[in-house]
Amino acid sequence: MTFAHPWLLALLLLPLGLAVFLWKRGGRRVPLPFDHQPLPRARLISFLLRTADLLPTLLLMIAIAILAGPRRFEQPRSERELTNILFCLDISGSMMSPFGSTTRYDAAMGAVNDFISFRKGDAFGLMVFGSNVLNWVPLTSDPSAFKCAPPFLRPEMLPRIGGGTMIGMALHEAEKSLLSANSGDRMIVLFTDGESFDLNDGNDVKIAQSLKANGIKLYDVHVAEGGVPDSVAVIASITGGEVFNAGDPAALKAIFAKIDEMQKAPMKRVTPDPIDFFQPFAIAALSIGGLYLLTLFGLRHTPW
Repeated sequence: MTFAHPWLLALLLLPLGLAVFLWKRGGRRVPLPFDHQPLPRARLISFLLRTADLLPTLLLMIAIAILAGPRRFEQPRSERELTNILFCLDISGSMMSPFGSTTRYDAAMGAVNDFISFRKGDAFGLMVFGSNVLNWVPLTSDPSAFKCAPPFLRPEMLPRIGGGTMIGMALHEAEKSLLSANSGDRMIVLFTDGESFDLNDGNDVKIAQSLKANGIKLYDVHVAEGGVPDSVAVIASITGGEVFNAGDPAALKAIFAKIDEMQKAPMKRVTPDPIDFFQPFAIAALSIGGLYLLTLFGLRHTPW
């Protein structure tokens, strides 16, 4: 147990000194006729009387202890360490192509919202890209903004952002965004349906090495028919991530379930915080106060 203001405990010397004085002092003696008779001393009554005199000083000591702010540490606990997950969503024109009964864009956005609904306790961010990059939702543990995003991020709504497919530029911006997180694991989940010329000439390896050096894994979800581009597969492999080929909307949910299994956030031991601990002092004060009140009905010094 600790105290918020331990210096106040020095005041306990005052009631302690008073208690010693009350215990050793003698009462005022009144001469009575039987004083000269050989009567036995009532040692038990004397002890009870002296103890009753000390009860107010005990109350004062408890009051000083309460003013000092008694604290105890809460029970040690564990919690999940935060994982920072940034979704990079391709909004080029080809993302409006049919994908099952919907479009590639709608299937990808639906899968993102499904993923954050069952992956609790992490920080999520959303970045869209085409010929340019737009950081729509910064990393946050309150991803409610994701629910409102689909109508506003459709490729036809952002013609200046969409157009081409600049995966290299998007990954570079995603890396900078994830580096703003001070702690926790870092992950990029890339949604795209095409290739990117800015990953040619060895740029894919350069980007992958930079991501790996900063502890960022890339998981690519290829939302189209056909194989995953080799350049994206190289980045995922170097960073320790994986590539997935989503052949239909139902496969997207299975992909996210697999990502969730691979990238489990570790548990960390949380340092217990001090909390107020007034209960035992309050119970002691009420008990002593009630006992002292009872002694006033009969257990007190009288001059006869």
